Amino acid sequence: MPNKVLKVLFLYNGIFVLAGSLLGPLYALYVEKLNVGILPISISWSAFLLSTTIFTFVISRLGDGFKHKRLLLAGGYLIRASCWLYMSVITNIGQLIITQFILGIGEALGTPAFDTIFAEHLDKNKHIMDYSDWKMTSNAVLVLGTLLGGFIVSKFGFSTLLVGMSVLSLVSMSGVIANPCIDGKNHGGP
Repeated sequence: MPNKVLKVLFLYNGIFVLAGSLLGPLYALYVEKLNVGILPISISWSAFLLSTTIFTFVISRLGDGFKHKRLLLAGGYLIRASCWLYMSVITNIGQLIITQFILGIGEALGTPAFDTIFAEHLDKNKHIMDYSDWKMTSNAVLVLGTLLGGFIVSKFGFSTLLVGMSVLSLVSMSGVIANPCIDGKNHGGP
């Protein structure tokens, strides 16, 4: 069983992973409702990946200077929550491409921060167990989110789904901010 800090991190990042997985495989259907064809779906997703790459490079150069990594993680959650909320009212592909680019900034802030906090709190001599615990948790949440996302879209539509994703991301952000223990380094042990 992971230590207290990893449990808190798993809980709030698990909620966030649930949020993101709600849309996951439905993304192409979401974009298709804008009546833009196949290529714009690829362009919008490429904008996200390009932005994530560029801003991950920036974070790689500046991120270690931040004392409170949890605030980077929380900032990533906030940006993504804002983008998902905006996606509930998008009416054209240009808006989506810009939103996907901004979403990539959130990804670039959040993912390296999560990985860093995780690595700093690994239990001594239990690294494989800690990583496996997270992988099993995230995979279970992905399964749930994928199924739940399909149900929500089929019953209530994409707007409801995207608002729900935003709310879950804000819950994750609040939980991470409210737990300053996440910033303390743990050099092995509970």
